[in-house]
Amino acid sequence: MPFSFIKTEIEGLTLIEPKVFCDGRGYFFENFKKSDFIKNSIEADFVQENCSKSTKGVLRGLHFQKNPYAQGKIISCTKGEILDCAVDLRLNSKTFKKYLLFNLNEDNKHSLYIPKGFAHGFLTLSDEACISYKITGGEYNKESECGIIYNDETLNIDWGIDFEPVLSDKDKVLRKLSDLKREELF
Repeated sequence: MPFSFIKTEIEGLTLIEPKVFCDGRGYFFENFKKSDFIKNSIEADFVQENCSKSTKGVLRGLHFQKNPYAQGKIISCTKGEILDCAVDLRLNSKTFKKYLLFNLNEDNKHSLYIPKGFAHGFLTLSDEACISYKITGGEYNKESECGIIYNDETLNIDWGIDFEPVLSDKDKVLRKLSDLKREELF
């Protein structure tokens, strides 16, 4: 199999390690193969693919789309390095409000599957990072976008930084988890 699917302590959140073939010319690996993903209980009906580029110190998130436009994501870092964060927002989950951090970079070529019901964000660790993410579920819907401020003390995410990250104007005014309405969660 061209992938290792590593289950995490949060149900549904899966780290994906591809098998990489290297030689003097460079490398080759399969980044996605629908049949393998389905065999490993990962939704593979993608409706959109997004790419972003960020400079060092940029923090994007924590973002999610409310129902009925909730999205699952497969996140890959194709250039540079990021610290990726997924927060469980499923009210009936035994890991509700728990987060996990993952180092995704161009060298390890890992991807992260984040199912519907999670908030997602990342911090750029390298001088520049390019991110690609495939989306399942609903296409982007502006009225459905939502998020949680990155430094919410309820979540207490350890981003490992001693500086103020660079945020978009939109991300600067995200609410705390405690300010979200129950119907905005999953």
